[in-house]
Amino acid sequence: MAYPLHVPARIPFAELDTVFLDAGNTLVSIDFERVAGELSSRGLACEPGELRRAEAAARPRVSAWAHHQGRTEGVDAFTTYLRFALEALPRPPSASAELAEEVAAVVREPGASDRLWCWVLPGTGEALERLRRLELRLVVVSNSDGTVKRALANCGLLSFFDDVVDSHLVGFEKPDRRIFDSALERTGARPEATVHVGDLYHADVLGARACGIHTALLDPFDDWGETDCLRLVDLGELADSFEGARS
Repeated sequence: MAYPLHVPARIPFAELDTVFLDAGNTLVSIDFERVAGELSSRGLACEPGELRRAEAAARPRVSAWAHHQGRTEGVDAFTTYLRFALEALPRPPSASAELAEEVAAVVREPGASDRLWCWVLPGTGEALERLRRLELRLVVVSNSDGTVKRALANCGLLSFFDDVVDSHLVGFEKPDRRIFDSALERTGARPEATVHVGDLYHADVLGARACGIHTALLDPFDDWGETDCLRLVDLGELADSFEGARS
């Protein structure tokens, strides 16, 4: 999948007052230990760190698939997501589709995604504290199954946020601009003073940009190559950008 190659627009961090954040793979990720254990019990030995690296490498492919399907939620979407991650392993299984389907049926419980998406990404809490000290409004805007608020509470992150916008509850899924419109309306944020940060180009960047919101893409291992948006290694780098602009 090719992405635009022109230089991304400058984000005026000194002029922003609101940060929208995706949840999955931006704040929390899947329980890699649990998934790696299920894979190992089925004959595919892999370490949690190895699986995490493969998952990140698969994101451009997941993004393109989601763009074609027009969604990121559902059992088949998660199964596809897991299959692409397995196929990005250094030693991918020959029957990746069947293995992904079998493991997904065990680890993805309908209406209970908070039990799977429970691993807080390293440095997340510290970065959120830094952003809060700058008196920024922080809002989660996530495609989910209605459990994202509970997942953040379970992980000890919910108190950082002014609001949580869950696609299942508002009725619109990224990249549909209406989920971002809903978030803007609920919080009183202005698009020109807001940046949205997520991990999938088609859902997060194109969706937010349709509303005039500034965008940044998390790319911890430099898997996306050149894109027409700012790429960040992690939320710590986002905090650095805000602090640098305001110093």
